[in-house]
Amino acid sequence: MRVLALDIGEVRVGIAVSDPDARVASPVCVLPAQEVLAHASTFRRVIEDWEPELLVCGLPRTMAGEEGPQAARIKEQALTIGKSCGLPLEFADERLSSAEAKRILREQGLSERSMRGKVDMVAASLFLQSWLDARHT
Repeated sequence: MRVLALDIGEVRVGIAVSDPDARVASPVCVLPAQEVLAHASTFRRVIEDWEPELLVCGLPRTMAGEEGPQAARIKEQALTIGKSCGLPLEFADERLSSAEAKRILREQGLSERSMRGKVDMVAASLFLQSWLDARHT
């Protein structure tokens, strides 16, 4: 079962996907949030290319594990996206995924400017990998 992960931000949405066996997550791309929310052709193409069976969206939580201040907006947008795609939806804890993504990209020698478009898709792949690992233990 292939899983598509979305790291929904106010400006951009990072997209990652699992392999067909739902064991390994890989970053795919970053799209403008408005295109994903509007189910624009760029996002539909991602869905058609990867043919996911499940959508996993990152849910921002506080360090105490409670839903963060952005959680209500993310949930609402994720439900809209899931409905427009006709895919079942689950949420994954995305705590620290962006910070970890930045650390990884920095280790690869990227500057703040050059990592700007990549952080969201790497963060999506990180929380997707954690979500996948939790299901295979």
